[in-house]
Amino acid sequence: MSRGRTLARLAAYAGVWLVLTAVLGAVLFFSSSRETTLASHDAVVRPTLSGHLVVDAGPVLPDVRFTTGQRIGVDVELGKTTAASFEELVDRYAFIASQPEGVEARVAEALGDMAVSAALRGAALALVPLLLWAAVGAARRRELLRATRSPRVVPVVAVAALVAVGVAQPWSDGEQSVSEGRRWQSLPEFLGPEVPVPAELDGVEVRGDVTTSQTRRLIESAVSTYQKGLDFYSDAAAAAGELELRTPEDGETVVVMVTDRHDNIGMDQVARAIGDRAGATAVYDAGDDTSTGSTWEAFSLDSLDAAFGDGPYADARWAVTGNHDNGDFVGSYLDSHGWTLLEGEVVDGPDGVRLLGVGDPRSSGLGNWRDESGLSFSDVETRVADAACAADADGDRIGTILVHDANLGREALARGCADLVLGGHTHVRSGPTRVDGENGQVGWRYTSGTTGGAAYAIAVGSSIRRPADVALVTYRDGRPVGVQGVLLQTNGDFEVGEFTATELAEASTEE
Repeated sequence: MSRGRTLARLAAYAGVWLVLTAVLGAVLFFSSSRETTLASHDAVVRPTLSGHLVVDAGPVLPDVRFTTGQRIGVDVELGKTTAASFEELVDRYAFIASQPEGVEARVAEALGDMAVSAALRGAALALVPLLLWAAVGAARRRELLRATRSPRVVPVVAVAALVAVGVAQPWSDGEQSVSEGRRWQSLPEFLGPEVPVPAELDGVEVRGDVTTSQTRRLIESAVSTYQKGLDFYSDAAAAAGELELRTPEDGETVVVMVTDRHDNIGMDQVARAIGDRAGATAVYDAGDDTSTGSTWEAFSLDSLDAAFGDGPYADARWAVTGNHDNGDFVGSYLDSHGWTLLEGEVVDGPDGVRLLGVGDPRSSGLGNWRDESGLSFSDVETRVADAACAADADGDRIGTILVHDANLGREALARGCADLVLGGHTHVRSGPTRVDGENGQVGWRYTSGTTGGAAYAIAVGSSIRRPADVALVTYRDGRPVGVQGVLLQTNGDFEVGEFTATELAEASTEE
């Protein structure tokens, strides 16, 4: 066989394989589903060709849909949730809907995973007929073709066709489901003319009946919560873009730090806007992104990841877990989504800073108690100091210790083995405070207030419950040179703190 003929045959095989891969991949994709956690629910996501995102909210609340602007649509079936009442559940829906970036990112991630999986399975299945075709060979294929022309084959084909029709039963319509008996209505039509609907919800349609006055009040409350959350945080983000913040000098790097978000996804866009305004190119997360560390709180992590998942932050994100981030879920999520999870080892941070951090050894629920698990707080405090001092003795000065509670870095500062300790936990700003180490080195301690504006362990709501705090940390040549805090008050006004220089540049020249 000539070389040209061989290449032509290989090209034909490749072309058929690609076509079969595309067809089989599409069939597998649109017949697949993915279980995930969405909007504080267990949920099942299914791709469709409807061009709509359809949310099946269960037997009581109406289904919701809106156009995706594309041919591909998504069906989302919501399952179990932790909400204790319908009122809490509906308000939670409304708040999440007003800050949709995290949910959108989670759905896109699920669809992307399903598409990749379907493509790989389709590619593998597409090889089967080609391998069989090649294995049978030309001579055997001709024999099989002649055999199909035999009259004895006709009864076999007929019986197979009858069996297939009997299994499929195309004449059976089945019973009409409850949802099929209800029509889609626009949200204004569903609620009636007396309920004002925000312009952003004009394209939303619902399917269901307002059967009781209580259900109607729930939906009206959700619309109100949606509008309040949208207005408060959108206005704050816009105002943050106009703040008079310190401008970094040439050779300086700014890091924006969030902590104690406690599920308040509304503040994520505000923190991002503050960071952008300050010229930040990296982000620290000092923990307590959740209230309990449960999987239902994935919506909070989805939002944080979406807020700082692009631009200069995409590859410059460091985090520790807090005392409320119970279990492995929060840390595993952040690690799998490109965040550098600090677990007691010295790593390279922004601007070449040597960064040390560790998760909080305590765990707690929604109360004010604390459980000790594994190493005690003092044990971890000592180990952090040992690691920092060992690095310092090797000429690898620790520029920053990032922890949830700044007390975990207290011993390291007392020994003089780190430039700066950053933390949160108390929900109240403290510092920067100078600490003179026993070895003559100078260090600083700074505690940021709650970025989520949290008064308690959960901060889901249409506005903040107490002032929300964001910190800006500036570095030069791998060492911190100053800290500035930005506070959002409950009335929507900002208070910009003074930039406090850490006076480490002079100390570094004396080493």
